[in-house]
Amino acid sequence: MRITLNHTHDVHARSWVASANEAGSDFPVQNLPHAVFRRAGSGEPFRGGVAIGDQVLDLAALVARQQLDGLALDAARAAALPALNDFFALGGAAWQALRHALFDLLKNDAPVASVQAVRDCLVPQAEVEYAVPARIGDYTDFYTSIDHALNISRLMNPDGDVTPNFRWIPTAYHGRVSTIGVSGQRFHRPMGQTMAPGAKAPTYQACARLDYELELGVWIGTGNAQGEPIPLDSAGEHIFGICLLNDWSARDIQFWEMAPLGPFLGKNFATTISPWIVTMEALAPYRKAWTRPANEPQPLDYLEHAGNRESGALDIRLEVWLESEKARQDKTGPSRLSSTSFKHQYWSVAQMVTHHTMGGCSLNPGDLLGSGTISGPGPGEAGAMIELTRAAQSPVTLANGERRGFLEDGDAVLLRGWCEKPEHARIGFGESRGTVLAARG
Repeated sequence: MRITLNHTHDVHARSWVASANEAGSDFPVQNLPHAVFRRAGSGEPFRGGVAIGDQVLDLAALVARQQLDGLALDAARAAALPALNDFFALGGAAWQALRHALFDLLKNDAPVASVQAVRDCLVPQAEVEYAVPARIGDYTDFYTSIDHALNISRLMNPDGDVTPNFRWIPTAYHGRVSTIGVSGQRFHRPMGQTMAPGAKAPTYQACARLDYELELGVWIGTGNAQGEPIPLDSAGEHIFGICLLNDWSARDIQFWEMAPLGPFLGKNFATTISPWIVTMEALAPYRKAWTRPANEPQPLDYLEHAGNRESGALDIRLEVWLESEKARQDKTGPSRLSSTSFKHQYWSVAQMVTHHTMGGCSLNPGDLLGSGTISGPGPGEAGAMIELTRAAQSPVTLANGERRGFLEDGDAVLLRGWCEKPEHARIGFGESRGTVLAARG
């Protein structure tokens, strides 16, 4: 389940792409995440690429320049396609072969002839546009942060607790694939039914309590056959990588419709993901022990394994920023709303995958899992505005003096993420940005 650290994690490695070596870069040579891109406005076919510094390495162009061979070449051909599903399906040996080959080509001691060939395959990120990186067959959104769940429960009742099943299973619902968009997504405020306190009948109106949810997206690599569950000790072999994910939520619509079957119109209108998928191999140095307090219920046997206890958690640092329309016009920049880490999540990514398949469900290459809202235990670690403002009872003040209880038209929400620790390189996820437009109703 754990990927062994190797030369691609060497903190001292540098790239001949100068921007990859800059302090604070999301994309040093130790990262090498995947996306699907084309030159903006060009009408070119979308194809797979890898980030290095402020550039995209065009894998289709690289294949044509005959710089790869063997399994790495097979993997590059699949990773160069307009969707990454075939690449995901190749499995861990192919993913690693391509990562290691690209690392060698991009490192500052690569052969001169190779450097020139690869340099011709670089496209500035400032000049590209992205697509959703895979054909998503199914999208499942989990609910796995106990801090988030407790915060929501205590909005209703100061002594409230999570539902009885929360501490026993990673709960989830089946989300809507058709409205998943890549960073830059713009969507209209949803319409729906809401029930005002004390009212005798609902009204049909534009959402008045629009919210974001800070999440991670988990991309399934190799799948499983129907009826063949994925054991916890091998769940990591089925996960290709991770991106940022914003599970936009219409709270007033959601709370009215939740019973008895869960989210529907309150969630299905938009989900925004970052274009770059950071591989599990790149994330290996940032694993941490997964713990469960002794006074809490311990997982049932199928959700328990020594490997998960040893390294099931991931220390991915996360931030939420908000840029209002006024801030955008005045060029004053976004305001940071909160920050936390994924290491606080009550259930691990591997446990989500395993539980998803225990009843016989098959996962397929390119399926997407949402982690559920990521909130931490401390002040300022709320992963949703409903928590941060206590359902608008305590609005937040932005850097330009504006106040927010929930999102307003024109607001853009930016999610950012990165990993860092002593003796290891800082790697990042880029950005997930989505903008709220006025309702069409």
